[in-house]
Amino acid sequence: MRISNVAVIAGVGATDFSKNSGRSELRLAAEAVTAALRDAGISPAEVDGFCTFVMDNNAENELQRAVGAGPLTFFSRIHYGGGGGCGAVQQAVLAVAAGIANVVVCYRAMNERSEYRFGGPTAGAPTSEGVVAAYHALHGLQTAGAKMAISMRRYMHETGARPEDFANVSLAARRHAAVNPAAFFYKKPITLDDYMNSKMIADPLRLLDCCQESDGGVAIVVTRRDHPAVSQRQAVSILAAAQGMAPGTFSLMNYYRDDISPRDEVALMARQLYEQSGLSARDMQVGIIYDHFGPAVLPSLEACGFCEPGEAKDFVKHRNVEIGGTLPINTHGGQLGEAYIHGMNGIVEAVRQVRGESVNQVANVHNVLVTSGSGVPTSGLILGKL
Repeated sequence: MRISNVAVIAGVGATDFSKNSGRSELRLAAEAVTAALRDAGISPAEVDGFCTFVMDNNAENELQRAVGAGPLTFFSRIHYGGGGGCGAVQQAVLAVAAGIANVVVCYRAMNERSEYRFGGPTAGAPTSEGVVAAYHALHGLQTAGAKMAISMRRYMHETGARPEDFANVSLAARRHAAVNPAAFFYKKPITLDDYMNSKMIADPLRLLDCCQESDGGVAIVVTRRDHPAVSQRQAVSILAAAQGMAPGTFSLMNYYRDDISPRDEVALMARQLYEQSGLSARDMQVGIIYDHFGPAVLPSLEACGFCEPGEAKDFVKHRNVEIGGTLPINTHGGQLGEAYIHGMNGIVEAVRQVRGESVNQVANVHNVLVTSGSGVPTSGLILGKL
């Protein structure tokens, strides 16, 4: 089935991002979906599909009733946490391309700071990797940071990357967030000293390497190109959508293969994106690179072909990833600076960049590459002008 340029993102919506939303996750989801449909100019009654994450607490039937959606002919959920954001959009594209649904809303809403904490130990928590995850937890690998730290320490050994190189990712994210009124860290840039003095969480990961724990909701409306509500001004074409799970993948700690640096899933996904779209890394004006941990951005840049293996540290050092650079990334501030909504807010920022509506707008944007989580089975998108 051909899926390139078949469907569009017709509308996006988001709630405020905070550490204490003061309302239920269902209400956050309903607010985001309602805002996205309003942005698209599409009636809730036309919605016939939903897609989200397996860990979202908002049931499709409850959201259907809350927003006034029509009969649902498609509903789907994606595994692997942060690896699933772009995968949810891919599911929507497949449903639209196959004629299974007409208007599919992708959503993610959570009170991930005020009600529960993803940054804490996961030992004993039910996961799709079950007993194998429990085995590693017995040896101290109980948090996402502890798991990712080993992969990033290996990456440092292979490439010569230093803490100062990782700092450049966090500094860029916070510079972008500082001018974004929607960002939690609006008007709060950081310095290199701030970074180097921040608490060590799991060597080499410092506190300012770690994404936020956030409350909030995001929604994205996917429909066919010829839907009557689609406007040339604001609809964004989905030029490619892909998933990637390399052999030996194990979430955040790929210790069952020769190369444990978090590249393989992203590289597998990126190859598909370029094949589907007929584009290459050179054709991207902006990147939304998943920053659950800032240092993981470096191997992702390499995996997507923006620089050669081992060269990302110099690419970032020369501020190529900031406004005015050769590839501005995470212009909303990313999950380090805006909010952590499993990367769904990054997809919204990609839409804004293509529309020309970002607070950190890059000139002449035609194509934006978006990645979901690295070190886990992942997904990605290329978005472009209609």
